[in-house]
Amino acid sequence: MSQFLTNMKPFLQEAWKKAGFESATAIQEKAIPLILEGKDVMAESPTGTGKTITYLLPLLEKINPDKQNTQAIIVAPSRELVMQILQVIQEWSEGSGITNTSLIGGANVKRQLEKLKKAPHVVVGTPGRIDELIKMKKLKMHEVKIVALDEGDQLLVPEHLQTVKNIVKATMADRQIVLFSATLPETTETIARELMNQPEIVKMTKEDMPPSKVEHLYIVCDQREKLDMLRKLLHVDSFKALAFIRDIGNLTVTKEKLQYKGIAPGVLHGESKKEERAAALKNFRTGKSPLLLATDVAARGLDIKGLTHVIHVDFPKDIKQYVHRSGRTGRQGATGTVISLVTEREERVLKQYARELGITVQQKVLYGGQLVDERKKEEFRPKKRPVHQNRNVKKRF
Repeated sequence: MSQFLTNMKPFLQEAWKKAGFESATAIQEKAIPLILEGKDVMAESPTGTGKTITYLLPLLEKINPDKQNTQAIIVAPSRELVMQILQVIQEWSEGSGITNTSLIGGANVKRQLEKLKKAPHVVVGTPGRIDELIKMKKLKMHEVKIVALDEGDQLLVPEHLQTVKNIVKATMADRQIVLFSATLPETTETIARELMNQPEIVKMTKEDMPPSKVEHLYIVCDQREKLDMLRKLLHVDSFKALAFIRDIGNLTVTKEKLQYKGIAPGVLHGESKKEERAAALKNFRTGKSPLLLATDVAARGLDIKGLTHVIHVDFPKDIKQYVHRSGRTGRQGATGTVISLVTEREERVLKQYARELGITVQQKVLYGGQLVDERKKEEFRPKKRPVHQNRNVKKRF
């Protein structure tokens, strides 16, 4: 058990054992003690390294369940990520008396107002809805001691920046701010410093990470062949994939064409209704649907257990997007496979990404329901059965 955990409340120690974690990750070892000390922290660590637990453990440790007021706010850029974080909070606060709720856009406001009347200890939500309820004076911020910004690089962008600033300004001056992200661009870091009080910067490099168990593969095909290639990949053994599509328009077309072929994928995009997203994730998690189509915004931060493959159907716009997408599989040391469907031009860019990231990408072909090397394809051809002549049948001349 890590040193920081031995001094934490019993319910957190019990939750750690229940989760089956053998040891803390590098980001947890470095950042948790700093947060426990009350310092503002800005942290960068690759996807799948336990960032959510890194800020949640000290956050839950600091909550006083005997005081009936909101003491912590967690802001996340997407509804899916909010609901995922809420689930983790509920699992790790079991038996503690700590109450929680979610505030997301598109959900019933009256129902959310009823929950806020009970002054939940922890509130997790999307920036727009949190800000809206603060302005309505329904979300009381004067007792909030810690604000966590999850996927900070997605929150401190022009679309959300002023809203996030409003949320932070609504708290008292002695509040603590922690920001976590898989990538921390210089622009994000500069903006975050303005909101924080002498933050500690924690950055994990590849050298800090255990060896990756994720395979990076690619298949070369024409743009018009990508959809059919995706359909054929569904026949690969134990295939449970998250496929990334550039935008909602392309995603809708892809879904309709797959449905025409008798395949019913789940979909995740910014305009999906709450019930549709929940059903898509449930069907995917339970194995009812082996394929989930998603745009980048909708899938940011998603942690889906048992996800075997990530597929870049539409090629990522930059290396940062490749990292975030690929990080949905092989989380916290698990195995996983990333497959990029690329044109010849995209193949060159992918190899450049691989060089910059220090990973190996292997070209494969799909043959007989399996991903194989081009040169080994012959080994997978079905053998022709020898023709045995029946000796009892007389030859005709």
